[in-house]
Amino acid sequence: MVRVSVLGFPGALASTITGMIDLFQLAGVTWARIQGETPRQRFSVRLLTRDGEPCPCLNGITIPAHGSLHQSDPGELILVPTIGGPILSTLATCQDEMRWLEEQARQGRDIASNCTGAFLLAEAGLLENREATTHWGYSDLFRTRYPQVHCRPEQLVTVDGAIACAGGGMAWLDLGVFLVERYAGAGIARELAKAFVVDAGRRSQAPYTALQTRRYHQDETILELQSWLDRNHCQAVDTADLCRISGLSARSLLRRFKAATGDTPRNYLQLMRVEAARELLETTGLSVEAVTHRIGYDDVSSFTRLFKRHTGLPPSDYRARFGR
Repeated sequence: MVRVSVLGFPGALASTITGMIDLFQLAGVTWARIQGETPRQRFSVRLLTRDGEPCPCLNGITIPAHGSLHQSDPGELILVPTIGGPILSTLATCQDEMRWLEEQARQGRDIASNCTGAFLLAEAGLLENREATTHWGYSDLFRTRYPQVHCRPEQLVTVDGAIACAGGGMAWLDLGVFLVERYAGAGIARELAKAFVVDAGRRSQAPYTALQTRRYHQDETILELQSWLDRNHCQAVDTADLCRISGLSARSLLRRFKAATGDTPRNYLQLMRVEAARELLETTGLSVEAVTHRIGYDDVSSFTRLFKRHTGLPPSDYRARFGR
């Protein structure tokens, strides 16, 4: 039986902790019960906290721990749940937990995080020069704080050596099914996904992301240009228009826009149009062709390719999933 430990810390997301415990404890069990077969438990899971005291979660629920970090054998796999509270203050108060994670990594144990739990791994230095993912909404903060980590916010699950990371929210389900397959085999993982009604084929969190407006900068000229694009992105816009509005040469425009936002004006404009299209697809009954024209494009095929590249879904599939 594979031994798994979940790291508990103040402000963790309770649903991630209890959900991961349920998922692993019931691998090889729930499906067998459904089929009238003899269950065979594949994992044993324990919740460990710094001192063995109950884990006070963000929602006010306190979960009893099975043991303390320094007096327990964590087994083969360690799971780090979502940071539910303020990320930076949680990092400041979890120094012992991060030192423990660093020690477990040195001993060669597999470690996996969900959502903002990746910040604990990165802060402990475990993600340097590795691929990782986190909640898409915190990817800019993650990249700024940990430039040595290859952040892949579009990915739902990343695996780099002994460390795996899952994206935002309920991505622990996808991570859990993946880890069950790694330790117990593909058959057990498929049965678990069926029993828990999990779409095991999900690979991207791109459909759920929103435009990161990248306005945490002090370049007033570029801020004014971004505001102008907010109002006019559905019109035909070219470099000459942007130069005229900003008063910059084409070369200076590209350099300053890239420095301020991390992106080119063209890519930024495309992102704004994709966001506008998403809103129309979610809230109106306009055809894909009408949406294409409404946001400033003439070629439906080109727009469809652009939309899919940024969201992971064609416009029609996006509407089917998110339309109101």
